[in-house]
Amino acid sequence: MKFTSVFAASTAALMIATPVLAEPKAEVLHWWTSGGEAKSVAVLQQEFADRGGEWTDMPVAGGGGDAAMTALRARVLAGNAPTAVQLKGPAIQEWYEEGVLADISDVAEEQKWADVLPAAIAEHMKCEGHWCAAPVNVHRVDWIWANKEILDANGIEMPTTWDEFNAAAEKLQAAGITPLAHGGQAWQDATVFETVVLGLGGAEFYKAALVDLDNDALTSDTMKAVFDEMRVLRGYVDDNFSGRDWNLATAMVMNGEAAFQIMGDWAKGEFLAAGKVPGEDFLCGATPGKGFLYNVDSFAMFEVDGDDNKEGQAILSELIVGPSFQETFNLNKGSIPVRTDVSLEKFDMCAVKSSEDMIAAEEAGSLLPSYAHGMALRGAQSGAITDVVTAHFNSDMSSDEAVQMLSDAVANSM
Repeated sequence: MKFTSVFAASTAALMIATPVLAEPKAEVLHWWTSGGEAKSVAVLQQEFADRGGEWTDMPVAGGGGDAAMTALRARVLAGNAPTAVQLKGPAIQEWYEEGVLADISDVAEEQKWADVLPAAIAEHMKCEGHWCAAPVNVHRVDWIWANKEILDANGIEMPTTWDEFNAAAEKLQAAGITPLAHGGQAWQDATVFETVVLGLGGAEFYKAALVDLDNDALTSDTMKAVFDEMRVLRGYVDDNFSGRDWNLATAMVMNGEAAFQIMGDWAKGEFLAAGKVPGEDFLCGATPGKGFLYNVDSFAMFEVDGDDNKEGQAILSELIVGPSFQETFNLNKGSIPVRTDVSLEKFDMCAVKSSEDMIAAEEAGSLLPSYAHGMALRGAQSGAITDVVTAHFNSDMSSDEAVQMLSDAVANSM
């Protein structure tokens, strides 16, 4: 009896003395729900599982991330933030100012992120000097996608100026073909708008208007010309565009229901997921004008309790910027790696062009953050601009009225 008691006590002491290793856990909030996007996030989920992690997926579809941000706000207010959240640009700093982001500098320094990330993009990932987010990729926003068969059948080349685009659209319309596939959602209107701003105004004008919010630029004749072109583009969209998701607009091009789509290179992920081949089934080209509008997906890490959650956060951060995930993810997603040391040997012609254009734009001073995709401005200012853009696109508002409304909206948002 005495022996049994001693044995039991010894066993209990051993159990107490032996640390129980935390099983890494991560609850991940994101809005990657379409075909190419879902396939991409599954890569990260698998890599996390291979490291012994338990992944809880929290996808929130719709609104280009707007619905996800509503869900995030509710979670944070309830004191139950997810481990990692798809965030980008100034939104990262906005959440940092709320006092809810974690410091992942230990991982970043151990993995030498500063040596492999473009300096401008690295700055988006820092909060008062320390790392608080992990970048996933670089998306180019200013792309035109086209159905090659339709263009060939109608003797149309990929347009290099907005006048060429308009001429091609008129020819397609006369042939009974919808020229421009578009979804009537505010962020999609804004995506088209910023490409026209860059195309008609150039890089310096874009920066003045949509980064610095210079009132002279906002009320200029150039901005009036931008709204004139937006009115023309509205005439090339089909009648059923209202509320259409972007990937359904991509499907219209893919299926021959429309000729062009103006959308970031996540659209390419949809083509690739459907087995389409660039240069054979679809074409890619920069929107008219010179420059490169970037949109960088990233995951901000939120303050969490528990060694299991913190360990999961560290592993997730390491995996996101790791060379293996960078290559595999971006091959699926349609974007290019954010790391500068990842080979593009396996990437398609559109990705190679994107990388070459990004390097050239950086050297020329025309590598610019996308306002429409949350890279250039804080929410209040970008929202004010988008409200005007979509109000104009969906009404008979004149360009003179639009620039005045734009100036007033930006001033009131400050």
